[in-house]
Amino acid sequence: MTTKLISSLQNPFIRQLVQLKDKSRERKKTGLFLIEGVREISLAVKGNYELETILFYPELFTEEQLNSLTTKHLNTIEITKEIYEKLAYRDTTEGILAVAKSKPHTINNLKLSKENPLILVAEAPEKPGNIGAILRTADAANVDAVIIANPKSDLYNPNIIRSSVGCVFTNSIAMGTTAEIITFLKAKNINIYCAALQASVNYHMQDFTKPTAIIVGTEATGLSNNWLENATQNIVIPMQGDIDSMNVSVAAGILIFEAKRQRNFL
Repeated sequence: MTTKLISSLQNPFIRQLVQLKDKSRERKKTGLFLIEGVREISLAVKGNYELETILFYPELFTEEQLNSLTTKHLNTIEITKEIYEKLAYRDTTEGILAVAKSKPHTINNLKLSKENPLILVAEAPEKPGNIGAILRTADAANVDAVIIANPKSDLYNPNIIRSSVGCVFTNSIAMGTTAEIITFLKAKNINIYCAALQASVNYHMQDFTKPTAIIVGTEATGLSNNWLENATQNIVIPMQGDIDSMNVSVAAGILIFEAKRQRNFL
């Protein structure tokens, strides 16, 4: 493994990486993004992401550790503390970053491996932290796919990677418009259960053992009418306090794990 040293923040490559970290437009234009941390990089490798470059700060992450992280021949760069702090997103640091190639996530690229899938759909989630939490829930439940309708955030936003603790790389994820996703689900005869207050029944009274998509919206606006008009059934989590909604990732967890309970966690 050949390693070179970059010590200047003005280095053109480093300046490009700062843009990748900070700007969704740059990530989309180049098809590249930054990954920070051992666990996240390991999950990206597990998820068959192609890594282009590894950067490490040797006082926090040694070449010996680097050799154990991946067996592939990669371009590796030693960087200074100043550069590492400029590129790192997190306060708790491990001294390693990777430049990776993004994947296409169109709904047409989504392949379902099971005849009886369980899918989680989130419409227009805005906060990267909520998206990351939803992806962690999906990973914990081992759902067959996560679909994001009308996405507001770039999937490779550093906060999504951080808050998902790398689950963004191992979940099967697709994105599209609400109309495209409804067409996809109906073509595959997947039941659509929408978390909504209107014309709804308690979630635990439904049968989620058949092909199922559970749809959640934002706390502020809920789901669009297109979902409600095409639902197999609207479902609700009974609320016993003074408010009528909860965090979208919490609601998704309750609904998905009820489906898993009915399926005996298979």
